[in-house]
Amino acid sequence: MMNTQEAKVVLEAALLTSEQPLSVPELRRLFNDELNADTIRVLLDELRVDWNGRGVELAALATGWRFQSAPSMRPYLERLNPERPPKYSRAVLETLAIIAYRQPVTRGDIEEIRGVTVSANVIKTLEDRGWIEVIGHREAPGRPALFATTKSFLDDLGLRSLEELPLLETGGQVPVEFELQFAEAARATTESITDPAPAAVDAEGAPDEAADAEPSADQPSTTPPSSAPTSVQPSP
Repeated sequence: MMNTQEAKVVLEAALLTSEQPLSVPELRRLFNDELNADTIRVLLDELRVDWNGRGVELAALATGWRFQSAPSMRPYLERLNPERPPKYSRAVLETLAIIAYRQPVTRGDIEEIRGVTVSANVIKTLEDRGWIEVIGHREAPGRPALFATTKSFLDDLGLRSLEELPLLETGGQVPVEFELQFAEAARATTESITDPAPAAVDAEGAPDEAADAEPSADQPSTTPPSSAPTSVQPSP
């Protein structure tokens, strides 16, 4: 039976060489399940402390644990990859925020909150990014799809659960922290755009106005497109 320090070295090696976060059950397999889950978690917490103050940190995410660069290293690391990050439209950001805070929701729910129709292009952008998925259908005419965020969404934003999302501001406004997390996730996980666009576009290249001009998939909408600020109300 290896000692604690040896076990931490094994965990460290596995996490440093893995391309994806590793869960506690996966890490237990390193030791033929001879170490229980509580012991693994204690060792991970110790390992996280061991790396405090360094350029790399051990983070606990929705799907497991991984090593990642510390936020303070970002200005330096960006010099190795200075390309401009992708520019998502307001429609994409607002749609993602509504799904994150009100899930599960249909396109009709999103349109009721935003006051404009939701483009299939916006939904496809978020699905292709791996941030939302269909988890079922509402028992209503047309059986509209119910959308929710994925564990990849939480991982990319550095969160372990939805409870770690920033609290909505007074009036239901999406907090600035969410927008910053979203921007950083887009910077870190999608390819850059080399040429600046003349107007805000979503990741698929559709202008913001066009993204809000498509009829709803689960209910008709007669509300004209609007650029007014959007508020997101928390679920009751």
